[in-house]
Amino acid sequence: MAISYEDIVKVPKALLHDHLDGGLRPATIVELAADAGHELPTTDPEALGRWFAEAANSGSLERYLETFAHTVAVMQTGPALRRVARECALDLAADGVVYAEVRFAPEQHLERNLTLDEVVDAVVTGFREGSALAAEAGTPIRVGTLLTAMRHAARSQEIAELAVRHRDTGVVGFDIAGAEAGFPPTRHLDAFEYLQRENFHFTIHAGEAFGLPSIWQAIQWCGADRLGHGVRIVDDITPGNPPVLGRLAAYVRDKRIPLELCPSSNVQTGAAASIADHPIGLLRDLRFRVTVNTDNRLMSGTSMSREMALLVDAFGYGWKELQWFTINAMKSAFIPFDERLKIIDEVIKPAYAKLIG
Repeated sequence: MAISYEDIVKVPKALLHDHLDGGLRPATIVELAADAGHELPTTDPEALGRWFAEAANSGSLERYLETFAHTVAVMQTGPALRRVARECALDLAADGVVYAEVRFAPEQHLERNLTLDEVVDAVVTGFREGSALAAEAGTPIRVGTLLTAMRHAARSQEIAELAVRHRDTGVVGFDIAGAEAGFPPTRHLDAFEYLQRENFHFTIHAGEAFGLPSIWQAIQWCGADRLGHGVRIVDDITPGNPPVLGRLAAYVRDKRIPLELCPSSNVQTGAAASIADHPIGLLRDLRFRVTVNTDNRLMSGTSMSREMALLVDAFGYGWKELQWFTINAMKSAFIPFDERLKIIDEVIKPAYAKLIG
């Protein structure tokens, strides 16, 4: 039986790679921009949503990242950050996401004299408020926060310490993001070594716009728990029957290092030619620890349900495969083992069991 988008919305989903500043509601951007005196390409919410998707659909990661100037500009006060985080939790919950890790870079929200700690407090409070409202609406969600350091800047140690400082209030992990080329993860080695000493989790954007050296450094030099994107690991797989894995690809698979794959985003930035050509099909067949993610819901005009529906259409996946992706994500989450297990056993598996039969 064909799986519809509406059916997918109803099943529990887990999301590991979602950027807070890439998922704002267009109407919220318009309102916050008016308050902040920030000029937008248009003040019509519907047209603005289209503008973001079109501007991001360029095939260039650098051009894709430029669209964030408008979202970050309206996220410079405590109330604005709180609102954006609250709405993010509500939007994800309405899409059937039961667990989400949402990341943002605190250093980008200091233009109105907030401190780094105030920025984090505002976002974590917003997630807490949104989760409470979602639970009241009958769509419970658990949201964990990842703090991101920009790889072209020099604040990674400071942001790593900030993440650890807020580990008991909702921050579950650390990340570095931004243009990969010319900014290798080893520039931030001190931060990663600090996090390891603190028994703290981190992922690294690697293997999206740049290839195998970025992935190798993220894992073997920096010790990443997961790979943000990691789609270029396919460059270390030689086509054939069966395909032949190089040493790095084999290591990633053997160690069960999770890949935070973002299909629509990868097509937009040129990392894949189309959904049907996306390496996610091959990587799933080879049983890598594949997860499905949104990356930037506004810029890609997407949601978790849409990403899964696109994979169903492109690869003919059924409920069994969608459950596999979802459980992979929950297994790879940065929250305690017993919390992960509870969501898998009490929420995800019972829901899919009714569909798989």
